[in-house]
Amino acid sequence: MFYHVKELQFNARVSKPDPAFASLLLEQFGGANGELAAALRYFGQAFGARKPFPDKYDVLMDIATEEFSHLEIVGATIQMLLTGINGDLKNAAERAEIMRLLDGKGAKEQMIHESMVAPQFLVGSAGTPAFTNSQGVPWTAAYINGDCTGDLTADLRSDIAAESRAKMVYEYLLQFTDDPYVKETLNFLMTREVAHFQMFEAALESIKPNFPPGVLQSDPRYSNLYFNMSTGNDFSGPWNSGETSEMRETYQYIEDPIRYVMESHGLSGQMPQGTHRTMETVEQLDRDMSQLRSREINMAAPVDQEQEWNTPAGGMTSTERDTI
Repeated sequence: MFYHVKELQFNARVSKPDPAFASLLLEQFGGANGELAAALRYFGQAFGARKPFPDKYDVLMDIATEEFSHLEIVGATIQMLLTGINGDLKNAAERAEIMRLLDGKGAKEQMIHESMVAPQFLVGSAGTPAFTNSQGVPWTAAYINGDCTGDLTADLRSDIAAESRAKMVYEYLLQFTDDPYVKETLNFLMTREVAHFQMFEAALESIKPNFPPGVLQSDPRYSNLYFNMSTGNDFSGPWNSGETSEMRETYQYIEDPIRYVMESHGLSGQMPQGTHRTMETVEQLDRDMSQLRSREINMAAPVDQEQEWNTPAGGMTSTERDTI
């Protein structure tokens, strides 16, 4: 159940109209890393998380709802930045003020080719925020469908990355406006991305085990191989030397991948090296994790019982209450 409070979470203000920046800000209204995408991403993920992780369902729904409020803030800011355009264009019987400002062929052509003024504001929506990115490309669910995998550890990692991308968009947007009020709004929205990053990170850490994502383990014959797949300056670092970050396996650096693959007959003769894991222990972990994840879900939502989304009063289902 949603309840709309008319006051914004953050009191957005603008000091003067700025259609050009309003066009850029559309990126966070209907763009791939915008607030609509974030809200629907977390909203969709929450359903699969409710059982067996009702606490993660709660945080996903809370953040999804906050993202909808951020969408409202962005939309309100865009609307204020476009003040005057809609009313001016409604004066269809007379030459619009915005067109009088563009007297001369050169001025008009400059406006037409100006990349920072989205044409939908002038000939499409007439000053109303549209669900497009800054280039006028309509929003699509393709932005987020891959983020709902049915495995919460994978989804939360995707959410951490999404908050990082959104933070960077706001950081870039801040460089294109001098309006102090707009800067305040963008700074608030950018900061909330950082806050959500940490919330998702903490939620992921609270799930044990959470690596690798999913159920099946990785094959110890290939999990710590680093192939030197380029020529020129070669660099070493914690990504190809020492121990791997999660499983603490020793990296096996393959200096000449072509020769290595040929000599091993396409890795068919590869044996685990630099790892404490064996094929047998991995197979056992696969079975253990399969049973664990299956048991978690089945205990939270037994298939032989009536299902009810709202928490039953007194622990009884609606059918049980109706028979009393």
